[in-house]
Amino acid sequence: MNHAKDTPARFTPVPTPGTRPFWEGTQAGELRIQVCGHCRALVLYPRPHCPECGAQSLSWVRASGRGRLHSYVVSHVASPWSGGDTPYVIAVVELEEGPRMMSNLVGVPPLPERLQLDMPLEVVFEPRGEVALPLFKPASPRTP
Repeated sequence: MNHAKDTPARFTPVPTPGTRPFWEGTQAGELRIQVCGHCRALVLYPRPHCPECGAQSLSWVRASGRGRLHSYVVSHVASPWSGGDTPYVIAVVELEEGPRMMSNLVGVPPLPERLQLDMPLEVVFEPRGEVALPLFKPASPRTP
């Protein structure tokens, strides 16, 4: 049996002109979000207009890469994102800056008793071709 054919290839996002700054950030080890020059709203995912005020004055800023586990589901179904690995955690992370993003949680067993809502998280990057996926792991304690 050929396991290479049985395992789905890992999905790799393809940057578009509108998302390229986000993916350039991940390649540089930075999580980037947009900020509206008119109302100062912080925006994720990339878009041409501010969802709060409609302005077209969005620019990119570096986010802290820290957040909290807002919600999650443990998936037992293989997907192109997981490359066939199961189970895995699909997480909604609330960034310190406010926006929420969907990602995968790594570095912790995919067991509900180990996945506490509001647990502190930090971003890590998994290289995938010309991009790097932002994933989250339990945060290291901050030093004063």
